[in-house]
Amino acid sequence: MIPLLAAVGAITIAVLLWRAFGAQRIGVPQRRPTLAPDDDPDFLRKLGEQQRKRPTDEDEG
Repeated sequence: MIPLLAAVGAITIAVLLWRAFGAQRIGVPQRRPTLAPDDDPDFLRKLGEQQRKRPTDEDEG
């Protein structure tokens, strides 16, 4: 009985270590972490482009 429990424990530890440090999952796309708008470089770039294209109220008067 003890060898069986030891085998189950060893398999459990091996599976947990494999999941933590092993190969990446195949077929599952890596998800980018959600960024706040002020941390997102794409958002900031688009915002800067929009501000350059749009004339300001000060320029009209």
